[in-house]
Amino acid sequence: MGCCEDGQCRNQCIIEDCQHEQQTITYPVYKISTLKQNGLLQSLSATPNGCREAGVSREVLQAREEWDAVANVHPGGIVEKLLGPVPLISFNEALQFFQTADLSDYRKKIQPTLQRRGLAAITHFLFGPPRLHQQLQSERDLALAIAQCGLDNNEKVHMRILQTIYKKLTGSQFDCARYGPHWEDLGFQGTDPGTDLRGTGLLGLMQTLYFVMDPRILPVARKIFKLSHHETQNFPFCVMSINITRIVIQVLREERLSRECNRRQQVIAVLNDLYVAVFLCLFNIWKSQKKTISDSGFVLKELEVLAKRKPKQLLKHFETYVNGGAVSAREDGFQAHTFFSEILGSSHISATVDNKKLNFTGVGDLLEREEDS
Repeated sequence: MGCCEDGQCRNQCIIEDCQHEQQTITYPVYKISTLKQNGLLQSLSATPNGCREAGVSREVLQAREEWDAVANVHPGGIVEKLLGPVPLISFNEALQFFQTADLSDYRKKIQPTLQRRGLAAITHFLFGPPRLHQQLQSERDLALAIAQCGLDNNEKVHMRILQTIYKKLTGSQFDCARYGPHWEDLGFQGTDPGTDLRGTGLLGLMQTLYFVMDPRILPVARKIFKLSHHETQNFPFCVMSINITRIVIQVLREERLSRECNRRQQVIAVLNDLYVAVFLCLFNIWKSQKKTISDSGFVLKELEVLAKRKPKQLLKHFETYVNGGAVSAREDGFQAHTFFSEILGSSHISATVDNKKLNFTGVGDLLEREEDS
């Protein structure tokens, strides 16, 4: 009604263009009743308001109504329907959001340092690392408070962080749905990334954001992401990333980064560099030793030991990598396997592992593991 023949042609062109794009780009969208083609779903969102296209079936119009409903209501609550593409967000912009947000409730929950008792406390006091400078403790507490924050559907910055990670890793220029199997492709355990963030909270996403938004290290982030989809060496990229953030949090709380933080007069920047250094180390080990998902618990445990024993060396090695000095001509460039072997010794690199104890874990058991320490 009210659509002229030219309008019909324009609508037909829109649908054809979307179908053409679908041949080269995989759109991450919901599988809704009668909608089986991603290109068709794109055509639904591309039509002018109030114009009922000629030649579009009642089935398609009904599917559009379903899409409009799903775009606004989700299991995690109401999601605001965006008027246009979600803009990318830089790490610094996201950090400024948390710096100005009211995180007082989260700050009350944190335990800035690992609580030690008895002989362990005395030994740590006499021979342990130096305490973090007082002027840096607020920044440390901010990082730990962010690790307490859950993913909020109605917070635009949270959603921009998610969309930026998706676009940077996949190379897509299009927004993706808040829920759906495309998050499993990124290496989350299900259709909702929020369920994997227990124990690291938004800090887990923030460190991934740092990885993909730094142009110096984005290429290797994409190489790791590509390796995570390998036919035999595949692993869940984002769950692995969250586990590495868990390791970094442990190292911070055990005060093993205090010396380096004091030297640089920074906390979050040091945390991010250690996160990337550990991820690069994992990448080289996984690739060079042909690791598979069954090795994940063992590898993560060894990386945790390495991060706690030699954080300064890891950070120095990472600095050498990003500055381009002494970089190998190999594809990955980061000689982490040799470095890893030299520190831990070849006796630590073994195929024998108790998978029940060293499973590829989520981060919800963080406090339980601390009690065992």
